[in-house]
Order: sequence, then C-alpha cells, then structure tokens
Amino acid sequence: MNILVTGGAGYIGSVTAERLLDDGHDVVVFDNLERGHREALDPRARFIEGDLRDSAAIECALTQTRPEAVVHFAAYALVGESMQHPELYFGNNLRGGINLAEAMLKAGTRRIVFSSTCATYGQPDRSPIGEDTPQAPTNPYGESKFMFEKVLTWYQRLHGFQTVFLRYFNACGASKKYGEDHEPESHLIPNILKVALGQQASVSLFGDDYDTPDGTCIRDYIHIADLASAHCLALVKDFTGAVNLGTGDGYSVRQVVDMVRRVTGHAIPVAQKPRRPGDPARLVAEAAKARRVLGWRPEHSQLEEIIRTAWDWHRAHPRGYGN
Repeated sequence: MNILVTGGAGYIGSVTAERLLDDGHDVVVFDNLERGHREALDPRARFIEGDLRDSAAIECALTQTRPEAVVHFAAYALVGESMQHPELYFGNNLRGGINLAEAMLKAGTRRIVFSSTCATYGQPDRSPIGEDTPQAPTNPYGESKFMFEKVLTWYQRLHGFQTVFLRYFNACGASKKYGEDHEPESHLIPNILKVALGQQASVSLFGDDYDTPDGTCIRDYIHIADLASAHCLALVKDFTGAVNLGTGDGYSVRQVVDMVRRVTGHAIPVAQKPRRPGDPARLVAEAAKARRVLGWRPEHSQLEEIIRTAWDWHRAHPRGYGN
C-alpha cells in the first residue's frame, strides 16, 4: 500500500514507519519536526515537512501522494502541558486532525488508523479497562484525542471513512535504530535510565501507599515494536472501531525500577515523593479485542525485553538523537 504517516519522525511513528517499510509498503512521512527528529526518519521513506495546522500543506501533501491510507500519530502528548496550555492541544490535536480529515476527503483517501490513548478513559472505576468503558477524559490531552475520535466517527458515518482507533496504554522500549527522545521527558523508563547513565542522581517515586501489592502505581507497558505491528494489522483488517493496545497485565513502579537495576547493573537511588494528584492506582488494558479483531499478540512486551531494548538505545544515544 501507499501510506502517509503523520508524525513519522516521532517516537512511535518512526518505529511504525520502519515496520511498514520492512513489510514492503511505500511510506510518505509528514512531520513538522517540532517534536520529532530528522534522525528518526527512515531514509527509505519520502519526507514532506509540514504542519497539520496548515490546511494547505496537508492538502497539498495528500493531493501529491494520493495515499491509500493514513496512519495518524502527529499530536502533542504531555498531560501536564495540556493542563497549562489547553489551546495548544485543541489547536494541534483537534484542529490539525480536522484539517487532515478534510484533506483526506478531498484526496479520496478514506482509510485512517488513529493513534489514540487510554487517557480518553480518564480515571475509570474498574481495571482492566475495556473498550466499552465510558470515556471521561480528565485533561485536555485526553479530551483532544477523544474529540477527534468523535470527529472521525462522524466522517465514517457521513463520508464512508474506514477508521480504527488504537488506544495505547504505556508505550516503551526501542528498536535498534529508533528510541525515545522527548523534551521534557515525562515517561518513567527513560527517566530511570537517566540515573543509570549518570545524568541525574535519582528517580522520583510518587506515592508508595496505593492499594497495590507494593504500594506503587501499576501500569500496562507495551513495547513500541508491538504497537507498530498493531498498526500494520489495522491497515489490512476489515475492521472499524476502537481497540485497546496493552498486554492485559501490569507492572508496578517498583518492579520497573528493580528491573532497570538488574538489566543495567546500576543501583538506581529512589527519591520518595508524595502522590501526584489524579494518579490512579492501576491502569491496565483489557486487550482481548485486539487479539480477536486484529489477530494481534504482543511479542516483545515482557518487562526485561522492554528495559533491555531501551537501555541499548539510550546507551548508544545518551543525549538522544542529538548525540
């Protein structure tokens, strides 16, 4: 297939573009490089530098390339930032998404796989979280993703779009070439690895009195290689709708820290901090639907492999793509 990947210079987008190319697809990456990295662009892909907030730019890209499908990653994804600057998130994630949908309509492209998030569920009352869990976002990031899901649902109903929403849980790990390089970095694993690399003295542990076996929060971690494979499957399966991407299991913060100690051989001091407001004790996916409708099974999401691949990449890129 001829596929346009928005945000293909970002963390998950770069690995998915790599996988699509490995599978024999033709890939065009559309990215403004604001938070992505030129070094994360697969050289086999055609690159168009542009911003989804510029409706003419995305319309031109789609008219020129006439893709059979779009895989849409381009978005801001920092919860804390979204609470301080909601206008950025509704402008980029929602307005930019609508520009993309309109450009697809004009170009005759009707298939889209959307990189959504478990943040659309907010703080659900039960875990594991199924796709039928009510969506009640608690921050503008989750709200902007939820709103664009609704936009695409209407485009499917009124314009014949074929849409798949992939709601990620905690993306992590690395491929041999591409890894995680955010500024600021808010994710647990790369922040622990900064301690192992000698770039910070300790890792902050927010709360140790949750109703979990060791008192720390439990999250469902999914390797980016498994996320990439889910996107590839979603492009070729006759399915529309929402799918959770997780393992159905979870690891606590202490378990992650202990595994980093084991893999890296470093002590990893912990700085105990109070709970952060709004952190649920458990966020774990009910992932049976992905197996049923996509035939997808995570193959790389055991915690040791996640940490080992991330550690290999960060050792090779101690300052991210700038090093």
